[in-house]
Amino acid sequence: QVQLVESGGGLVQPGGSLSLSCAASRSSRSILSIGRMGWYRQAPGKQREMVADITSSGSTNYADSVKGRFTISRDNAKNTLYLQMSGLKVEDTAVYYCNAIINWREYWGQGTQVTVSS
Repeated sequence: QVQLVESGGGLVQPGGSLSLSCAASRSSRSILSIGRMGWYRQAPGKQREMVADITSSGSTNYADSVKGRFTISRDNAKNTLYLQMSGLKVEDTAVYYCNAIINWREYWGQGTQVTVSS
């Protein structure tokens, strides 16, 4: 079974910073390939939306709402995805999910809560 394990969520004040991590692991068989990886988020009462994604070669794509504030990166040797968030706003409050194409199949993490509040 492939697992995506997120960490780093929490409570932060507006204007603050937070970092998320997502580590991919597999209990049996090797991870042969990790393609595109991305972060999505879902706020209460809203649809899940793409925040940022990154290809295996490092090309990135961001939602307009987070451009200039969030940075996505990955460490292919560690099978880990990161999201550095700064200038956080109340409207960034959501459950953040990691997504990845591993061995040509799509997987989701369990989600981590990010709350931006004073």
